[in-house]
Amino acid sequence: MRCALVIPSWVPEDIFSSKTASSQINYWQPLGTLYVAAVLQRAGHEVKFLNGAFITHDEILREIKKFKPEFIGIYSTTFGWQKAKQTAEDIRKLTPPVLPLSKGRSKEGLPFICAGGPYPIAVQERCLEDAGECFDAIVTGEGEFTSLEIIERLQAGKNLDGVPGVVYRENGKIIKNPQRPLIADLDSLPFPARELLGDADLYIPPPATYKRKPVAVLMTSRGCNRRCIYCFQIDKERKSGVRYRSVENVLKEIELCIAQGYREIKFIDDTLAADYDRAMSIAQEIKKRRLDFTWFASACVNQVDRPLLQAFKDAGCWAILFGAESGVQKNLNAIKKGTTLEQIQKAVKAAKDVGLKVSAPFMFGIPGETFEEGLQTIEFAVDLNPDMANFHAITPFPGTYLYDNLDKYGTISNELTDYTYQGAAFIPHTMTRDEILKLRQIAFKRFYSRPSFILKKLLELRSLNDLLVAAKSAKSLFWLWTKTGLFRKKKIPTRTG
Repeated sequence: MRCALVIPSWVPEDIFSSKTASSQINYWQPLGTLYVAAVLQRAGHEVKFLNGAFITHDEILREIKKFKPEFIGIYSTTFGWQKAKQTAEDIRKLTPPVLPLSKGRSKEGLPFICAGGPYPIAVQERCLEDAGECFDAIVTGEGEFTSLEIIERLQAGKNLDGVPGVVYRENGKIIKNPQRPLIADLDSLPFPARELLGDADLYIPPPATYKRKPVAVLMTSRGCNRRCIYCFQIDKERKSGVRYRSVENVLKEIELCIAQGYREIKFIDDTLAADYDRAMSIAQEIKKRRLDFTWFASACVNQVDRPLLQAFKDAGCWAILFGAESGVQKNLNAIKKGTTLEQIQKAVKAAKDVGLKVSAPFMFGIPGETFEEGLQTIEFAVDLNPDMANFHAITPFPGTYLYDNLDKYGTISNELTDYTYQGAAFIPHTMTRDEILKLRQIAFKRFYSRPSFILKKLLELRSLNDLLVAAKSAKSLFWLWTKTGLFRKKKIPTRTG
């Protein structure tokens, strides 16, 4: 069957301020979509991937019309849901209406349109209720085997009755099937179909967070056993904990990426160090096999120590991200981070001591946080002095504990397009939206305008890419100082509960 997997068209200004987008923008390899593509290819289906990060909405429609897919999967985040609906609606206009499932499909393959991704997973049948006739079904969990089973049913002319992990429309009714169990054996999955990406050099993390191109994104595990109130997990109750790929399976994918020409890998596990011994084994195997690539990973501050960080460094790791989040212990406790300020300081020092660059994100708008505590977080970030820092607005995406308990903590935007870490979608009872946005601007100015920081970065310039990153950063810093309310968007309605 011909299958099209689509990420709707978007531009950086949909997320970031137009004044700072060049120094913040990132284009991740969409691993979830690429895993689905790989499973479909392994089953013999023809797959076309259309990424709206690099092509316009009209170009997506032209490619769909030319390819004539029988199955279309559209990926959606929360902020991208309106674009996903528009994409499905406009695809519908290209072709005849889809026949009811109970009548099967013709050989010509009238397109079946399905939505997947974080937002459909979180709100499930509400997507179909909201989208009208745009979508035939929603995938409510991991999409690899669910998508494959949907297609097998379509090929057989059968409906989706009983297919786990699906909400679908039949004869005007919305039917919700039982949830599909999470994939226990991650080694059973084929490696992501990166060959569908096209020009690999287009897929880059934010400036200053990579050393070499092209950059591959790789996940060695799925899930998390921590309970941060802002974190979205399919496994809301954390019953499955962290599901790990074997060390050998991970190394095989690394070797494949190198063979495909990738020179750097960004590991995007929630924390690469969730299993200390496994993380150590991965690092030691990379070094033992003398694999030539640089890499960047994330880890929780209470899961690392100097020996592990040294092993990372020895294996080619050049930077690590520690989710610091706040400089006030009360607020770390409020988000159920499970870490302390002392652990943050200790992990950052250990990483620096072994020669790793450190990236540390912080957030404002934590439930119960005051403006004055936000200022304390800024000073903590300055004293901590990581090599890179980011300052977000806490965002309660649908499906998170914070979103499900809004009435306790504050108000939230009704505009889905505001559900980014930039837009201050959530306002705690103890702050205002303007205060959150003001804190973000103060934080960036305070952290990145320090003469010592600027001098250090100038002394580290080594390449043309370093110069380009510095130029983009300087432009953003200029606007941070000269434009009041840089991160403020139009006034948006809010709701409680």
